[in-house]
Amino acid sequence: NTSTDFKRFYFAPACEAQDNRTMAVMTDANRSMLAVLDPSSTANLSSTTQVYRDIEEEIESSVCRRETSLLFVLLMLGTLWLAITLYRFRRTPYLSQAKREALADYALPTAVILMSLIGSTVFDNIYVEKFPPLLDLHFEWARIDLLPWTGVLTSMGLGFTLSLLFFMDQNISAAMVMAPQNRLKKGAAYHYDLLIVGLLNGALTLYGLPMMHGVLPHSPLHARSLADIEERIEEGHLREVVVNSRETRVTAIVAHILVLLSLFLIPYPIAYIPRAVLNGLFLYMAVTSLDGLQVFERILLLVTEQNKYPPNHYIRRCPQRKIHQFTLLQICQLAIMCLFGFSPITIVEMLFPVLILLMIPFRHTIIPKYIEEKYLDALDGKGH
Repeated sequence: NTSTDFKRFYFAPACEAQDNRTMAVMTDANRSMLAVLDPSSTANLSSTTQVYRDIEEEIESSVCRRETSLLFVLLMLGTLWLAITLYRFRRTPYLSQAKREALADYALPTAVILMSLIGSTVFDNIYVEKFPPLLDLHFEWARIDLLPWTGVLTSMGLGFTLSLLFFMDQNISAAMVMAPQNRLKKGAAYHYDLLIVGLLNGALTLYGLPMMHGVLPHSPLHARSLADIEERIEEGHLREVVVNSRETRVTAIVAHILVLLSLFLIPYPIAYIPRAVLNGLFLYMAVTSLDGLQVFERILLLVTEQNKYPPNHYIRRCPQRKIHQFTLLQICQLAIMCLFGFSPITIVEMLFPVLILLMIPFRHTIIPKYIEEKYLDALDGKGH
């Protein structure tokens, strides 16, 4: 993760005792060179070359590279800033409307390419961790017949919890895409989507390939990129409103074809993308997914002056105390899910899908004891 990538070089053992380590390495190097140059030594030319290589590797491993960690932060935050700036460029008066729309639609790839070039050219004298492509993968049939019956039972249990996670993610993604503010005309197909996801993943697992499903925030961002957006005053605030949406399968087909063609770019030029830029990419996706998210708006209400509250539907229908109670309950649920999802203990992390499923009865049995249903309908977005 991001923290591990930063600490790997900034808090490396070589940085904590750089002077002592360097002296020890140089002493060992001098001894090795004296042994090689000793006339009584039986070492030949190849052994001399090997000694040089060993010395070089030892000195290289002892070098403190805190500048790598600082460049990691610079590239990561630079990617985030540039992508968000271009994403919001349509709100500026610069250039024509068509050019502003193009820059906003291609904000993420533009930021990734530019920051990758900066990391590879401007800071070419600083070591940067690149994207590590896997080159030793084999397209082989999974040998399920070799599994013992205990392995089959264990796999069934793990597969069940994983299917719960896929079920929740797929339906949540579909629900966010089909949100009324996206102005989609074609109806939803939740069961059909789950059927397609199940068939595809069933075939992928037979070859040990990664499974797929509709995921956040890619799916809502895809729907938003196909829409015509205007700025309007809505509920007392200036918001970006979808006025027209293009419902087409062409973009999804072209995107997957490009993903297939990207295999021919491995290892290069894909390997030139620094890992810091990829971390900035994920941060951008997280930040942009907060736009229009009601729970994020209600979290901001906790530190907002009361007379500055926007006239949203749930603010008009619910007492302030109930709104804050519901928000704090959601924050506690989020903290528990993060505790399970990011746990270093594998067995705890594998219980994450079950925890998400348990949130459903918690919402319908525990929360109504503290907040009335009429308020929950408004806070859940049903009364909008």
